[in-house]
Amino acid sequence: MARVLVVGDLMIDHYLWGSCERISPEAPVQVVLKQRESKRLGGCGNVVSNLIALGAKVGVVSVLGDDALGDEILDLLKERGAKSELVLRERGRKSSQKSRIMVSHQQVLRIDNESVCDISCSDEIAAKFPEILEGYDVVLLSDYGKGVLTRELTGSLVKTAKAAGKPVLVDPKGRDYAKYSGATLLTPNRKEASEALGHAIASARDVELALTEMKSKFELDVALITLSEEGIAALDKGEVKRFPALAKEVFDVTGAGDSVLATLGYCLAEGLSLDEAIESANLAAAVVVGKVGSADATWSEIEALKSTRTGLERKITSLDELLKLPRDGKKIVFTNGCFDILHAGHVSYLQKAKALGDVLIVGLNSDASVRALKGASRPVNCENDRAIMLAALEFVDFVVVFGEETPRELIRAIRPDILVKGADYEGKEVVGSEFAGQTRLIEFVAGKSTSAIIAKIKG
Repeated sequence: MARVLVVGDLMIDHYLWGSCERISPEAPVQVVLKQRESKRLGGCGNVVSNLIALGAKVGVVSVLGDDALGDEILDLLKERGAKSELVLRERGRKSSQKSRIMVSHQQVLRIDNESVCDISCSDEIAAKFPEILEGYDVVLLSDYGKGVLTRELTGSLVKTAKAAGKPVLVDPKGRDYAKYSGATLLTPNRKEASEALGHAIASARDVELALTEMKSKFELDVALITLSEEGIAALDKGEVKRFPALAKEVFDVTGAGDSVLATLGYCLAEGLSLDEAIESANLAAAVVVGKVGSADATWSEIEALKSTRTGLERKITSLDELLKLPRDGKKIVFTNGCFDILHAGHVSYLQKAKALGDVLIVGLNSDASVRALKGASRPVNCENDRAIMLAALEFVDFVVVFGEETPRELIRAIRPDILVKGADYEGKEVVGSEFAGQTRLIEFVAGKSTSAIIAKIKG
């Protein structure tokens, strides 16, 4: 069982559900007829709730006020099945509650009741943290900016966890990401990352530069940015990878970031690869944005959504996932390329490649590797767009993005029956041919190339 320790700002998410049929005669506001009321764990408590829904054993470290709301939060933690490893009560502090008025599944007003100031007991938490840490595999820092994760305490927790060999995943808050330096990864969205780095993040190139800057500046193992409807982008081991969003309907984005953090932590604690963790986190986010209010994504919901993904989504896969598929005696054909601006020559080439066997796998150069091969002005289209275009071809069965300049290691892992390259390789060494059953060369369509198209556009 995954054992995950959550540290952060606990609160209550309070919902008042009602209907509205008129405007008040006293002021131009809606008159809401209350129908029901609900309370659930909020803040880092929503991360806790998501982890428990996934099946994890969860411990909590936090600070509450010495008030009735604090008592309620502790009761909710107990009811949910989390262990209060170290939840201190601070005299004079107000425990947090966010009250939302919901009308026809729409939030019309939110009222916050809380203290927003640094805790005074960070030394006690830092002192007891190493012993608590021994019982957990992964640490999640869920920072809502209410004062639990002070700069000094955060630095101490990260240093202690990393020294113990435990991954530290952080959902950051504010502009001071230096406080999280040395963490395994951060999970900011585009707007948060832009504010922390001090510049806009608009284009695909901006995202890559931001990931590189985050990783270097804050000494992260992995840099990650959530991109809303564009999915998630991550920089790991020098390679930028994009994971397309999977939500079909969006009702409420409340808590989606918590679900991403919780799912990443759960998967890494279970020993899954980073790619598998991010893919699952994307699915979890798709589940929760399809619900109203703070919500959990269970593993069964994630698996159900995974099974209903479109054929196009299933075609774009990771090497790990690809190697899990049975061959069933089918002849595997592999080819690779940049496929920057998909044209008739590409289509003809790939159609001929598929005709040589049963399953056609296309290795697609990542954006970084295209730039290394063709210069800073390329690619024209980002790797996610190029992968989607390839996957849309009925004779392409799988698309796998690789970050190296050559596909040697990809071919070594796949060991295709047939390796296909263009006829311009006649008399030349074909990279990876030693790992394939045979190598076949296919003629290109004369006059069709991405470079020619770019030249024509430039006039």
